[in-house]
Amino acid sequence: MNIKGFIKYMFDKLSMLKSHEGFKKYFKNTSWLFLEKFLRIFAEIFVMAWVARYLGPEQFGLLSYAISFTVLFGALATLGLDGIVIREIVRYSEKTNFILGSSFILKLAGSFLSIFLLFVTIQFTNNDTFTKYLILVIASSLIFKSFNVIDLFFQSKVLSKYVVFANSVALTVSSLLRILLIFINAPLIYFAYVVVLDSVIMAAGYIYFYIKKGNRLKNWKFDYSTAKLLLKYSWPLMLSSVVATVYMKIDQIMIKEMLNNYAVGQYAAAVRLSEAWYFVPVVITASLFPAIINAKKVSEKLYYERLQKLYDLMAILGFSVAIIIVFISTFIVKLLYGINYLQASNILIIHIWAGISVGLGVANAKWIINENLQIIALVRATTGALINVILNYFFIKSYGIKGAAISTLISYFYVNVFSLFFFKKTRKCFWQQIKALGIIRLLTIKLFNKIR
Repeated sequence: MNIKGFIKYMFDKLSMLKSHEGFKKYFKNTSWLFLEKFLRIFAEIFVMAWVARYLGPEQFGLLSYAISFTVLFGALATLGLDGIVIREIVRYSEKTNFILGSSFILKLAGSFLSIFLLFVTIQFTNNDTFTKYLILVIASSLIFKSFNVIDLFFQSKVLSKYVVFANSVALTVSSLLRILLIFINAPLIYFAYVVVLDSVIMAAGYIYFYIKKGNRLKNWKFDYSTAKLLLKYSWPLMLSSVVATVYMKIDQIMIKEMLNNYAVGQYAAAVRLSEAWYFVPVVITASLFPAIINAKKVSEKLYYERLQKLYDLMAILGFSVAIIIVFISTFIVKLLYGINYLQASNILIIHIWAGISVGLGVANAKWIINENLQIIALVRATTGALINVILNYFFIKSYGIKGAAISTLISYFYVNVFSLFFFKKTRKCFWQQIKALGIIRLLTIKLFNKIR
């Protein structure tokens, strides 16, 4: 088929899809999610880059360290419930109020437990009083994130536009406040207060749109048996989330302990740019996976065919983004962060390749939940966290912040791809991901031939 014929074929396919009600529903939902994420990426890249310029690598590194420390314990606050809640509402919509009420109370209890454990932990660190206070202020935002059960409700109904409205308002207000703080030369602690305010506004927005759609919070009911069932399914995911957060955030904490705040600032600037596009696989998977779940009701063959297409798409996206960033890393770091963050460009060139594994992992994580293989998720995340900590310890000693980026690249690939080979129940998905990575090889050959 020549190029002209291929283009005609794609237009015909799109025309058919446009008239398909199911496609229109999921496409509209995905579009709303993309809109919100594009706004967030704008804020993350431009507003936070402005904040980084204002604070300088030293203070920006301290703020990033405090956020990373909080994120480690924040993973415990979610209790691994998010994917389970969506699945249960889709399956048993008549029990929605019991599911929401039970999951909200569980998340609220989890947030207070997380803050308590964080408070105890920081007493054993060498951090000064201000750093401890900074961490606790940011950690208080976990309480308000319990209301994200409303976000899960809208996701289950493929009605993400209401979540987008709430998130966009919170993002706009917090971004404007950060800019205002820069203009009035505010101290570092005020940027921590904005993190908390962002969570408060977001929670208020969720509540507003939930009620506006004719729902009532007072209808939520805590049910012991429902809570017990949710925890039965979620506890492996909770532990997986905790250890996954370890291998995702421990690098910045170890850099601070082994090097200094300045090094954390350089590394954090690169990581923010590298991870800025991660919303793409998350949004695509969140919107398309209900269709993949429904495919299983039709046939196992269709189920895995759709899953393969999702893996292929994730691999192509990750590769495309990485290639682009490799060529413009120095330019984009200079443009956004300034010459004080030039070290970040070298980190970005390495770290950006982790996005391929992340995309595949996001897609596979949904499959893991749907197949009730949470224990496997826990085992692979735990070994991945251990590998990352060990690699960081030796690589940071030998190569500095570049070593942390290399450790991330290796551990991400192990957790999201290679670990699937070791379990009989996941081996099929391992070969599906290898097949998806094979597409990258073909793209690389074609790209090389064109350049040559």
